[in-house]
Amino acid sequence: MNILFWIILIAIILEFIIDTILTILNIRSINTTPPNGLEDIYDSQEYKKSQEYTLTRSKFSLVVNLTQIIAMMIFWFSGGFNFVDQIIRTLEFNEIINGILFIFILSGLSMLLSLPFDLYGTFVIEEKFGFNKMTLSTYITDTIKSLILSIAIGAPLIAGILFFFGYSGAFAWIYAWIFIIIISLIIQVIAPIWIMPIFNKFTPLEDSELRNLIIEYTKSVNFTFGNIFVIDGSKRSNHSNAFFTGFGKTKRIALFDTLIDQLNEQEIVSVIAHEVGHSKKKHIITSTILSIINTGVMFFLLSLFIENSLLFEAFYMKEVSIYASIIFFGLLFTPINLILSPVLQFISRKNEYQADKWSVETTKDKNYLISGLKKLAEKNLSNLSPHPLLVFFQYSHPPIIDRIKAINLLKEKQ
Repeated sequence: MNILFWIILIAIILEFIIDTILTILNIRSINTTPPNGLEDIYDSQEYKKSQEYTLTRSKFSLVVNLTQIIAMMIFWFSGGFNFVDQIIRTLEFNEIINGILFIFILSGLSMLLSLPFDLYGTFVIEEKFGFNKMTLSTYITDTIKSLILSIAIGAPLIAGILFFFGYSGAFAWIYAWIFIIIISLIIQVIAPIWIMPIFNKFTPLEDSELRNLIIEYTKSVNFTFGNIFVIDGSKRSNHSNAFFTGFGKTKRIALFDTLIDQLNEQEIVSVIAHEVGHSKKKHIITSTILSIINTGVMFFLLSLFIENSLLFEAFYMKEVSIYASIIFFGLLFTPINLILSPVLQFISRKNEYQADKWSVETTKDKNYLISGLKKLAEKNLSNLSPHPLLVFFQYSHPPIIDRIKAINLLKEKQ
């Protein structure tokens, strides 16, 4: 057992312990009454249902996390990585094909482990609380489509990374980094046109008061886009959302049909204004740059551990390879992720406050964003009082009570 073995093992266990403690703290923070100022979101029965939903999802996550870490340890300590590698090597392919097979097999095993939990979460928990609208047929079709898409996109990505690290010498990490940046940008452009419609139907929003209000608002803030689409989200779930996707002429405003059913027209415009705020405040560009930097750092660190004998000893491997180095480095990166994650979540929450501020200031309305947030919280059975530590470590959006306080404070300043 070498030093890398203990670093990875301790990091994985520490991550599990932190997640478990946060979940337990969140369970204990469940209140029988809503926080002051949010009493109007739920009636007593709906509030009880929202707390039950939080409790059920939290307990379920404890079971899932425990099962996953136990399975991971059994696979690791029994030499599972080496077993898969030795089987692949008997096929006598080249290193790139071997790498694609190795990574896909491990991904497939992880998917098989997660499948029963995903089915239970969708068809038992989400069904019980009135969210799931997906049929088993749709679920199977979506799974098959996802697998095909993963192979179609993943295989070339893996092949490219293995090629650069195998044949490009000391600057391999830079070439691999540039390669990933280019592919990622291409995917962001083509996703709204070719990838997303594989799973959901995008229907142009018909001429209506809502469309006119959205266009009027976007013109007032000089925000250009290609079109406004309605997504048939209700085919799968009663959860709602709105987002922008694509660049330039491919940029789309996407509204879930559930969102249109749940909010009135002015509230929807305030939600759109919030999303426009992310664009105008350069949050999308900033997050893209942060992602690019993060990827570059990861590739540089990976280059330091490629085919490191200590790393392979830690996972009981007989053969050293570039492709296995990628998987093992991902696990070695766990301690850094434990530090990075709260920082990135803090930045994300800060951006949400700024987008809320933009929405209020540009719509020149003091109530629609608040009423929209309250309705979304009600329809999604949101937990109104999450534990502060859970928010700190895992929440990309501030709790609704904090968002409303910030909006009200903004209103008072105005």
